[in-house]
Amino acid sequence: MSTFLLLECSPHGERSLGGQVAREAIEQFRFGRPEVRLATRNVTTDGLRALSAAYAQGLFESWTHTSDAFPDSEQLIAELEQSAYVLISTPMHNFAVPSALKVWVDHVVRDGRTFKRGNGGKIGLLKDRPALVLVRSSTPCFGEKTSQPDFLTPYLRHVFSVMGIHSTEFVYLAGEEPTVGDIAIARAKLTASLEFSSRVFRSVRNAERTGR
Repeated sequence: MSTFLLLECSPHGERSLGGQVAREAIEQFRFGRPEVRLATRNVTTDGLRALSAAYAQGLFESWTHTSDAFPDSEQLIAELEQSAYVLISTPMHNFAVPSALKVWVDHVVRDGRTFKRGNGGKIGLLKDRPALVLVRSSTPCFGEKTSQPDFLTPYLRHVFSVMGIHSTEFVYLAGEEPTVGDIAIARAKLTASLEFSSRVFRSVRNAERTGR
């Protein structure tokens, strides 16, 4: 059984267009794959708490990972560890990630748990896996029609790479009212990326098993 982790980050919940497109792409990917289960977390409605003083003190004093200082962090990291695929559906707020997604990042990027420090910098401790990000913005932030800066893409790419997840791709759905064609293109890109990543990672895993 493989787990597909969907992170929804829109304050609009199920009414979010990005969320709807993401769920449709996942269901299309899961069709014919009964071994893939879906785990969904909405970071805007699940009440994730900002990092506490106990959390900061626990990191500073190198407390054990099971310390009471890290219950939310441990749960979120476990969800990430157990996933074979990750898809984040997020709006762009003020050129970057929304605050709720930033809280999730603060919990999962943790010294000694998802990365360690080496002479050359931070070293990821998680296994690589397909990670896709569907970015919903009111104005274009990618391509020839770009009309606003995009700090979200490089930030999330670096966040995942710090943890050891380097296979991160981005799909963009821009406009106040995207056309049916725009929505269909975004959904098709997500599905195609999922299919391609699945084949690549299956080949890698098979090669690792056979020692080739």
